[in-house]
Amino acid sequence: MVYWHLFLAFFIPGTVGYGGGPASIPLIQKEVVDRYGWLTMEEFGELLALGNTLPGPIATKMAGYIGYEVGGLFGAFVALFATVAPSLIAMIFLLGLLNKFKNSPKVKRMTALIRPTIAVLLGVLAYQFFVTSWEGVGMVQTVFLTGASFLLLEKWKIHPAYVILGALVYGALFLS
Repeated sequence: MVYWHLFLAFFIPGTVGYGGGPASIPLIQKEVVDRYGWLTMEEFGELLALGNTLPGPIATKMAGYIGYEVGGLFGAFVALFATVAPSLIAMIFLLGLLNKFKNSPKVKRMTALIRPTIAVLLGVLAYQFFVTSWEGVGMVQTVFLTGASFLLLEKWKIHPAYVILGALVYGALFLS
């Protein structure tokens, strides 16, 4: 039964997570934290942070790790397959159709209208991480790390992987 749950937990986000890996992260969080309880919100945040520092698509890295933790090597395979299968099937069957209508104003408008929904999903996830951090390490550390990360990313254009690594080092030195 655990393999079926792993499959569903990653197949559903892979199916409705339009917009790529980052768009499916809130959906994965809903499944693995809220529905199945395999991870706490804090553990999910740590996994997401670590996954972002490593090369490759985030959703597959998370699926592989969570699948392995929940169901061993076969669990990792099931979760990875469930993550990749929806996109693979869609590409095989729909790529020709999409290419045929890619210049259609309706298709362009439909794609543009999905973006606000994805932005809200990511915003809700960011808010949950902010609250978890606030409750875990306090206001001063949370505000400092939020402000420093924002400046490093937006003003000085530091690669996100270095910002995440810096936050991990800061946490290891000052918060452990």
